[in-house]
Amino acid sequence: MKNSNIDSEKFNRRSFLKKTGKGVGIALGVTIANTLPVNFASAQSKKLSYPFTLGIASGDPVPDGVVLWTRLAPDPLNGGGMDNHPFPVQWEVSLDSSFKKVVKRGTELSKPQLGHSIHVEVDGLQPSTWYYYQFKAGSEISPVGRTKTAPAFGSHVDKLAFAFASCQNWPVGYYTAYQHMSKDDLDLVIHLGDYIYEGRHNSSGVRPIEKDFPEIYTIDDYRNRYALYKLDADLQAAHANFPWIVTNDDHEVDNNWAGDVPQDPGKQNTEDFLKRRAIAFQAYYEHMPFRRTSFPNGSSMQLYRRLNFGNLVDFNVLDTRQYRDDQANGDGWDSPTPESMDPSRTLLGEKQERWLLDGLTTSQVKWNVLAQQVFFARRDGAFGPEKERYSMDAWDGYPGARQRILDFLAENNITNTVVLTGDVHTSWANEVKANFDDQNSKNVAVEFVGTSITSGGDGSDVNSDTAQILQENPHIKFFSNQRGYVRCTLTQQKWQTDFMVVPYVTRPGAPIQTRTSFIVEDGKSNLQQVTTEAAPV
Repeated sequence: MKNSNIDSEKFNRRSFLKKTGKGVGIALGVTIANTLPVNFASAQSKKLSYPFTLGIASGDPVPDGVVLWTRLAPDPLNGGGMDNHPFPVQWEVSLDSSFKKVVKRGTELSKPQLGHSIHVEVDGLQPSTWYYYQFKAGSEISPVGRTKTAPAFGSHVDKLAFAFASCQNWPVGYYTAYQHMSKDDLDLVIHLGDYIYEGRHNSSGVRPIEKDFPEIYTIDDYRNRYALYKLDADLQAAHANFPWIVTNDDHEVDNNWAGDVPQDPGKQNTEDFLKRRAIAFQAYYEHMPFRRTSFPNGSSMQLYRRLNFGNLVDFNVLDTRQYRDDQANGDGWDSPTPESMDPSRTLLGEKQERWLLDGLTTSQVKWNVLAQQVFFARRDGAFGPEKERYSMDAWDGYPGARQRILDFLAENNITNTVVLTGDVHTSWANEVKANFDDQNSKNVAVEFVGTSITSGGDGSDVNSDTAQILQENPHIKFFSNQRGYVRCTLTQQKWQTDFMVVPYVTRPGAPIQTRTSFIVEDGKSNLQQVTTEAAPV
């Protein structure tokens, strides 16, 4: 299997062993974190069936390195199919796709307690450089992946292009958007959550499956669900072509969970939910290109982090689930109440909120990004001046927490703040006001909300109430209910966002189109809509 967008050449077993300078049978005593030295000869007890069924990936790029990922799974939908002992996996990083200019190589062990996943933290690489990578297990060779390191800290960066995506419910549609994304001219991809859906998957969905899959609770359940999603060739291509930065939302664990509270406390007590959360976090780590700093500690996982790209942009990757107070008013959509308006309520938790604000204060870059999950700007879903109705799961359910960030941006004159959001399965472009009660107050940020990859089905360009929503919320400048992804191109002078949409996902082969584009100029938190195309049919 080759990456469809990379001119790659597989090297054979003899040349691989010649390049590494040793065969697996004589490479003894390699120690991996949290494991004892293992004899590779005993670990490789029998011929391995093709193990790279779930593809390969890279992520969290820094100036001198990147994380490489794969998981050995010859029987992916039945727990993976590996023996219950470590297995050696060799890897190489090269400047060319034919691996004639190898710069790094090594061996890691896939560990059964981590689903035979591999996380290689490669260092010693050059900044702002494209590399190719590949794995080998037994006599089997993985596809070739391509990745790119971040620019040197403080270096001048003229341009960066990336895409962001979220919400890819497997049964309801095809990942055609990823097929197009994998061929786009990008430096990286950001995923904002709902990589999987934990609920029941019905055999009556768009994608054919032989039986219903029940809601997932055990580690095998979660591993099999990730495997189902990662078997998709278009998703694999997008992972193989660019480094990814990922964070989760709710469905990687349980719908609309909040801190230690599950969606259905009547069915899961706190103890049972935290056990489930620990399992879900482990499976998430096993299937993503995370660094060791994000290794789960029981039911906790370090997800918020900051990635720098020279003097152009900082990505503040947020976690809006793990530390939040429970949703007010029983969750759902509701009018403001004393509970929801309590200024002490938090969405990020005190420590993460302080980390974010401190980072914005000391930032030396042109653009500051908040890569996060739930709708940030105010979004009133009731019509008329005397009515208000907000999502209690979004920042509207935590207005005091949001206002602390808005006040901080305004009082410290922090400009060029861009919020990236997923979750809602629709596209929006919002100007973020210093005070949403006063539409004449200044803008302190902009927000781009990306639609889903598949969740929600084919969708439509507009809904019956679109005009009313835009009228009720004048700071919201755009809405679309089509599927796709969002492409962002940054320079020192401006930020351009392109909403890329497909007309359908319930069958494969959909074309891609730029639905509309917005520009934000340096120093101005105003949205300029520069192109609008007719909605695809």
